[in-house]
Amino acid sequence: MFGRSSLKRRIQKALNDPHLRIALERASTTFRSRWETAFAGQDHELLRKRLREIKEYSIANLPDLAERFKQEAEKVGVMVYEAKDAEEANRYIANLARARGVTLAVKSKSMLTEEIGLNRYLEERGVRVVETDLGEWIVQLAGERPSHMLAPAVHKTREEVARLFSQTTGQELPPDTSKLVQVARQQLRQFFIEAGMGISGANIAIAESGTLVIVSNEGNARLVTGLPPIHVAVVGYEKIVPRLEEAMAILKVLIPTCMGQRLSSYVSLISGPSRTGDIEFDLTTGVHGPTEVHVVLVDNGRNRLRQEAEFREALYCVRCGACLNICPVYEAVGGHVFGQVHIGGIGSILTAFLNNLSEAAEIEQLCLGCGACVEVCPAIIDIPRMILSLRSRLVADRGLPWIKRLALRGILAEPTRLQSVFKIASVAQRPFTGGDAFIRHLPFNPAVTRFRSLPALAYRPLRERLTLETPSSSQPQGKAAFYAGCLLDWVYPESGEAVVAILKSMGVAVSFPSAQTCCGIPAIYSGDMATAVELARQNIVALEDDGADYIITACPSCGEALKRYFVSLNITTPEWQERARALAAKTFDLSEFLVNVLRSSVNESKGEAPTETVRRITYHDPCHLRRGLGVHREPRLLLSGMAGYELVEMPQPDLCCGLGGTYSFDYPGISQHILEHKLANIAATEASIVVTGCPGCLLQLRGGLDKQGSPVEVWHTADILARCLHADILS
Repeated sequence: MFGRSSLKRRIQKALNDPHLRIALERASTTFRSRWETAFAGQDHELLRKRLREIKEYSIANLPDLAERFKQEAEKVGVMVYEAKDAEEANRYIANLARARGVTLAVKSKSMLTEEIGLNRYLEERGVRVVETDLGEWIVQLAGERPSHMLAPAVHKTREEVARLFSQTTGQELPPDTSKLVQVARQQLRQFFIEAGMGISGANIAIAESGTLVIVSNEGNARLVTGLPPIHVAVVGYEKIVPRLEEAMAILKVLIPTCMGQRLSSYVSLISGPSRTGDIEFDLTTGVHGPTEVHVVLVDNGRNRLRQEAEFREALYCVRCGACLNICPVYEAVGGHVFGQVHIGGIGSILTAFLNNLSEAAEIEQLCLGCGACVEVCPAIIDIPRMILSLRSRLVADRGLPWIKRLALRGILAEPTRLQSVFKIASVAQRPFTGGDAFIRHLPFNPAVTRFRSLPALAYRPLRERLTLETPSSSQPQGKAAFYAGCLLDWVYPESGEAVVAILKSMGVAVSFPSAQTCCGIPAIYSGDMATAVELARQNIVALEDDGADYIITACPSCGEALKRYFVSLNITTPEWQERARALAAKTFDLSEFLVNVLRSSVNESKGEAPTETVRRITYHDPCHLRRGLGVHREPRLLLSGMAGYELVEMPQPDLCCGLGGTYSFDYPGISQHILEHKLANIAATEASIVVTGCPGCLLQLRGGLDKQGSPVEVWHTADILARCLHADILS
């Protein structure tokens, strides 16, 4: 188990490694380009839904499917052993090797054998194990663990691999990928022939026929499973599906997701040992392939995970690695930072159940919650939701650190106290701002202002600046309660005023319920569900009492809290659940409300024509808005409808900005890396204004650009809409 200080050291080491950064950036760029073309002409969502259905059914019926698989596999001569844990699985394989006199085993890539520590177990008992997957062989030579479930050596540059191979072979090798592959071929070829045992995993196991399905590109898996006299497949129960039909459906989405190609070089279907019927149709086993096939079905916590309704979908994972390839945190620090076999967000869940809860306690904190993983996952696994549930369980098991307990339960949960703290802080900040709009240096925590400036708090919050009256329009568009959230209230009140001005100009009566308070997102993301429930109840009452037709938000985090988390929180009674659902049904993000409810595309600018210096704008998609609320098209319709502005899409407009609430304060180095990537994408557009729909993103982007001394401005969507509508800002 690794402590927090150890995690911090690993993060810093990774961030300071220039070779790691080059390798991960190369890999990430390659994955994105291949992934975008892999599903061309196919209905990606339909394929994902089908895979999800298959996995849901298979995991729900796993005991019956496992029994069927065992029966059918044994019919064709496979010896099936069911291991309840790592020790049983390792012992069976070691005993088999000893009984058959095996001293050399070759392996194809298998994350499950990494999980159970098979290599070390066999080596300690006199069996040499040689990894034959190129990436696995590289990390074996380097004495390291895999850093990725699909590409084990993705953290190494070709230059580093050339140096490693040069040391191994004793000859100077250039960093030429094709030549390095040829060296691996030459070095490994004899091992396949001499090995007494081949060890593999399996991508899929088919219950109706006892068949293993193995997908590969290199060809090593076929040599491992076909040349040695004994083939041992180590398979997790979750890989079992009912029929060949389901296996083929999985391959249709698995292979393009993994490899960025329609079909891999090799798809092997293995049903028992090699056999022939060429002499009088008399079926005889043991021809050119293995004479024995053993399947070790491994539980090792999987059944326990299957019993957990909140976390069961982690077993739907097909180990494609797409969630890592798209993860901004992984791209910043790689897989070794996690310190576990299972890495990334999904690895946190698997570690908690396949190892233990305490070993997941630190690594789950690395998740930003951006949700990018869900978009590419072929099984549509909601990893961020499970991470939040895991944090809740950890808090229930261990409690909150005293500082967080004070902040969340002593301040956040008490609206009057929260407002007082903001008021005091707005005065106390003056020595750090010098009367400016930014705090550019915090002496007691310099890391958080090293890469971006922080905004100064407003002395007068939005709630004190608004004076609201019913608009004079003869046909008002109903009444909307504006739920501002903490940042628009206390950091960017001018953007909050712009929201009100826009709504009023559209004939909407606007109110600001004074009893509204924090939405509870900080508590939810800290695992403090008790505080989150209390804040949900307070806000439900405040917004119900206002009697508005609509609830309008301009902070996606708050919007997601109202529309999603209030409903899913365990508020304990059906009455509260119903009230939460009713509130969610009438809650809209500002751009969503304008386009989908008021049917406004803002096709004409009612204000002054923009000057040449602000003609080109670009848009950053906030994670909670695009993925949490599904709002992506609407802000673009509004912005592109404005006369005189040119909306230029930046590369990866939905790449997280790296804020993640308090994440950037806990892990500033990771936040900095992600922000620098985002700012480079902004610069590529040559836009003079960046527009975003989230005050948190506003904070991060403005702060980063200010630190760079950039002239590029960052506006909230409401700011630019109010400007173009020439709506009078209230004072």
